[in-house]
Amino acid sequence: MTSRDPARLRRALADHLEDGGVLETPAWRKAVEDVPRELFLPSFFKDGPGPDGITRYTPVSRDADEDEWLSLVYRNETWVTQIDGRITADTANGPVTGFPTSSSTMPSTVVGMLESLDVDEGMSVLEIGTGTGYSTGLLCHRLGEDNVTSVEVDPAVSERADQSLEAAGYSTWTVTGDGLLGHPRRAPYDRTIATCAVRRIPYAWVRQTKPGGIILATVGPSAWSYGTGLAKLTVKDDGTAEGRIIGRTSFMPARAEAAVPFSGDLSARAAYADIERKTSLSPDVLNDWMPAFLAQLAAPGAQLVRAVSGSRETVYLFDTGREAFAALTADGDEWTVRQGGPVDIWDAIERALTAWQDAGEPDISTVRLAVSPEAHAYWIGGQQITTEARAYWIGEKPALRWKHQHQPLSG
Repeated sequence: MTSRDPARLRRALADHLEDGGVLETPAWRKAVEDVPRELFLPSFFKDGPGPDGITRYTPVSRDADEDEWLSLVYRNETWVTQIDGRITADTANGPVTGFPTSSSTMPSTVVGMLESLDVDEGMSVLEIGTGTGYSTGLLCHRLGEDNVTSVEVDPAVSERADQSLEAAGYSTWTVTGDGLLGHPRRAPYDRTIATCAVRRIPYAWVRQTKPGGIILATVGPSAWSYGTGLAKLTVKDDGTAEGRIIGRTSFMPARAEAAVPFSGDLSARAAYADIERKTSLSPDVLNDWMPAFLAQLAAPGAQLVRAVSGSRETVYLFDTGREAFAALTADGDEWTVRQGGPVDIWDAIERALTAWQDAGEPDISTVRLAVSPEAHAYWIGGQQITTEARAYWIGEKPALRWKHQHQPLSG
């Protein structure tokens, strides 16, 4: 039997979030104090480096050590709940390695997004990515279970979340399906919120959100673990949506957009180059959040991989969908870049980052975006664009022509 009081831990978590400026409204504070996170995290993984430097995920459960489990549940931490799409803490016999595919996001991120959603009593919300169901429970507490629809792509994850929600007293609308398609059956919604990262805002979400409604989602056109932004858009009467990036955030990618980690001989993948030249732009700039965000806009779908052989590092960018690559190696104060395939990945990134540097290196919060039935558009600065634009702007001139056609979608 644990000596810890969950209600006291919930109040302490609420105090922590309020002191940090995340929790602002009494209604959301009441939700944090009342919704038992422990029901949504009966077991999970805590991570740490193994002796070989590879991350190990160690199961934590109530049965093993109830005091430790409950203490960790109410930390402001993200806890991984699934590895490689199948391994959960209650099925693991010990520490495991692999790729996290589901988690319970840290409460400060969850609550911060809910505060940014600007909800009022009686509003209906579509949540993309049920996960453990904890954020769904907070929404149900605030708005009522009949006003919340949550979509989860993984049947096993969805079933566990539904059971946890029932245990917490919420018989809400949980749906197993592809959240990128939304859930047209209960549309239109006053608010749409995604707890996974997407390469772009699906137009289905715009269609299923009422005019004047808000869409809140993490966007990052590639599968990097950083360089993504929290987009907040308002749906307009003409069927478009417009807004801006309101800050940095990081979520696991939507399952349909998750990239398969590279393995094997990377140099063999980049053996045949069409172009080789010098570049003064170091790929190290991509370690910073805003350059990484712009690089992903410039080269959507590209994955970044660093490889070291002896004392020599090579930075690779692979776009497997278009069978293109860029490989950069240090050469004194410059870098040599080799590129192959139908698109020149580094050329596009170089143009975008040069324009950003010329504009004074503005922060990610200066990025605006618009979504139309035809395309996305991003811009920085005062340049006006139409909803049909297929580019993003930095300052007063197009920095890069970047085209994305939406796929037709019924419903």
